[in-house]
Formats: sequence, structure tokens, C-alpha cells
Amino acid sequence: MPYVDIYSKDDYASIFYTTNTEYNTVGGFDPEKPTIMMLHPTFLDSTWLTEQFADHRLGSNFNLIAFDMRVAGKSTCRTNGKHDSWVEAADIAMCCQTLQLPPCHILACEYLAVNCALRFAILFSEMCLSLTLCNVPAPTEMKWVFNAYDEIMQTWCYAEDLESFEHVTMEASRFLIGPDCDPDCGMMCAQDLILAWRLLTRYLQLVEYWEINLPPFRRTRMVEQMNVLLNRTPLKSYMLKEITQPVLIIHGERNEVCPLKYAEKLVADLVNVEGGAILYTVKGGAGTLNIVAASITNQVFTKFVSRLPHHRSDLAPSPISKEERMTVALSKLAQLAGDSSIALRDPLSPLSFSCLPPDVVQGQTESLTLYRKGEWTAFDPCGLDGKAVRRFSETRKQHWFQGERDGISYAGSSLSKHGKQDAEPFERSLPLPQSEPVTVDLAHQGRLRRATISPSSVDKHVIKGSMAKVVNSNTPNTFQRLLK
Repeated sequence: MPYVDIYSKDDYASIFYTTNTEYNTVGGFDPEKPTIMMLHPTFLDSTWLTEQFADHRLGSNFNLIAFDMRVAGKSTCRTNGKHDSWVEAADIAMCCQTLQLPPCHILACEYLAVNCALRFAILFSEMCLSLTLCNVPAPTEMKWVFNAYDEIMQTWCYAEDLESFEHVTMEASRFLIGPDCDPDCGMMCAQDLILAWRLLTRYLQLVEYWEINLPPFRRTRMVEQMNVLLNRTPLKSYMLKEITQPVLIIHGERNEVCPLKYAEKLVADLVNVEGGAILYTVKGGAGTLNIVAASITNQVFTKFVSRLPHHRSDLAPSPISKEERMTVALSKLAQLAGDSSIALRDPLSPLSFSCLPPDVVQGQTESLTLYRKGEWTAFDPCGLDGKAVRRFSETRKQHWFQGERDGISYAGSSLSKHGKQDAEPFERSLPLPQSEPVTVDLAHQGRLRRATISPSSVDKHVIKGSMAKVVNSNTPNTFQRLLK
């Protein structure tokens, strides 16, 4: 299997990669074609890049390689509280040197990949020909997103039955992909109907993927990814000035988790980019553009890369050793971070590139230790064959009778003569609240507080009050309560 083993005194990681060559090795790369390195979406792995690998515009004109992050997909590692996006950038750099990869065009999909790619371009500029970033996140998560992720993570990790796990993963998929719409609505145009079915299909695929790859009995991988996402330290403007490669940003117009204004701000901050950073807005797009809007994303990315100078892909060892190159990167990071002690760390350990404060490292370590307790006896939503026991479908929520506004269901009140429910007018969900990103201190404190949680602290839905209030209440039992 194609793995790159990274080991040192304090760390071990086995990074999985895949290519578009016949035998799935970099030795099969065509030296005449440029090479594209792809980083997968958040909470997913390289299998969710099939829309790019299968596109002839990319597969026939470029050498393609994709890595699974250290806590994603087939990659494995020792859990560690020092893990952040600088560590992931060091992982990719060590993989490139081990495989003797040529400089690559980078396609980074969604939040964790974007943060990793920016840091990789800063520290290892000679390995990066260009940057293409899909959906740029805010410097830190917005307050309502931060709170929602907190709730999702705890419910996800301590789900005790299939219904609970399917519910929380469906909520998470809406954060990742974007708000859904009802494909049964008769007032939708053909284009909206196609998009609705496409989104629904992706929701179901996501739920099945998470049941197999990130179930409660493997929750520490979920927790470690969430730590990297929520505890990130924003890049300073002087750090972004180190990026000089051509940059393309592809951003969804309706992405409410990562508003468009932060992509525009990043364009303004990349002052030293050759020719200026380019922002392409996908009309009607939201999250996971490389999946939901794959054709548009691939087309824009291909045109962007094709206009850049052609670069061969000859596999050749670096003129300096891996230890020397990583030492240079550590020295640069020490200068950027204003911490001279970073330069004295072990250059062959990706954890040496961590920029988290000691109290945050301790908090993350305690959090991982807590979630590890009872992990192997936690709920498993799969059968003995390792596959999902059933295919999730929201149609199970529907029934042959219709609930009316008075809280009582009447059979036949909204049924047509053919025995089917009449299509309701299409209503969009309420807009998500606008808020500013949380401060770094608040984000770190939030993670430290979560180190004290336990299964008993997971939210239990208890209905209180008179029966009249319960019957007249139309408040849905979803995570929307977090958005207030």
C-alpha cells in the first residue's frame, strides 16, 4: 500500500496517498506533465476527491496525487495534543521529500486543507507552484458555528443508538455541504430540483461514510480533527506576505459557515502574490465545492493552472537533506512566530512545528485522554461486515398522516385522490445568524472547558411545561437553538 512513514522520538505517523497512475505510485508519473497535489475536505478523506481524479481535464493533462491527513482516511498516527495546521503542513513537506516529488500545484478543499496549504506555501515555497483554495474559512470560527460544532462533537462521540448518530451526522452534513431543500416541492424549477437531489444524495453518502469511518468507537480521530479546526491560530498579515505563488480562491456565494467576506479579505492580504490573488465566486454555491459543484470547480481550476508556466515532473532527490530542509523551515517559523525556541526543536518531527501555547496543548491532551476512555466499547453503527446496517433516508420521518398547526394529525386532510401528499410550497429555511469570529483566547478556553465533559453531560432533550404549551409548540428539535 502507498504510505509514507514519518517517525521520530516523540511522534509516529503513517500517511496514505493515492495517485492517478496505473500502479498508484509516483514512479508512474509522466515527467512531461505538471503535478497537482490535492488536500481533501474537512472530516473526509481522499476518496472524496474522485470527482477530480475522474475528470479527464485533470487526469489526462496532469499527474495527480492526494494525501490523507494524519487523522483521516487510511492514515494513522499517535494522538497528540500538539497537533495543529503547522504540523499538517510539515507532514506534507516530509512526504514530498520522501517521495522526491517535483514542485506541485496545490488544490486545497475546505477549512483544514486551506489552513494547511497556506502554511505549506509559507514554509516550503519552492515545493509549491500555485495555490487554489476552495472556501476560505474565517480566521477563527464564528461564535454560532463554534457553539454548534461543540454540540455536534459531544453528541457525535457519545451517541448510543443509530437514530441519535444518524441525526447528528445529518446536522453535520448540512454544515459541511450547506442548507438543504426539499426535492418534492412542486414550485421548484428544473435546475433547483437537480441541485436538491444532488444535495440529498451527498447527505446520504456522508452519513454512510461517517458511520463506517468515524463512529463513536473511533471518536478520538473526530476529536483531534475538531481540535485542529477550533483551536487554530490565525495567520498574521506579515505571514501572508511570504506567499508569492499565484493564488486562486474559489468560494461559494451562499456559504454561511465561511462567509464570502473572509475570502475577499484574504485576497487583500496576499499583497505579494504574483499578479494578485484571484477570487472566483460560485453562484449559488455553499460548501464542499469540489463535490457538489465539481464540474465548475474543476473547470475554473484547470483554466487557472493551464495559464501558468509549464513545469516538468522529474522525480529527483533534493539538493539538501530532509533534516537540513526542515531545519531551515523551523528557523523561518521561529522568526515568524517570534519564538526562538522553535528553531531548537527536532527538525525530523512534524510536532516540532506546532505553534500552540502550552496550556492549549495540555487542554487538548486532557480532552483526548478523556474521550479515549471507553472508546472501544462505544456504539458501533455498522454490522459484523463493517458496513452500515441500513441506508439512511429522511423519508422515514414522513408518514401517511399530516400534522396540522394545532398539533394534532389528521389522516386524509392533505392527501390527494391518488393517496399521495400534495406538494407544499417551497419554503427556504431561516437565514443563519450573522456573527463575528470568536477571539483566540475564547476559542482556547472553550476547548479547555470541554476537557471536563462526560457522557452524562451530553444534552438530553427533556420537554417541560404544560401540555398546551407542548402541543402548540412548533419549535423543531434541531441545532437551530444554538443559533440564537
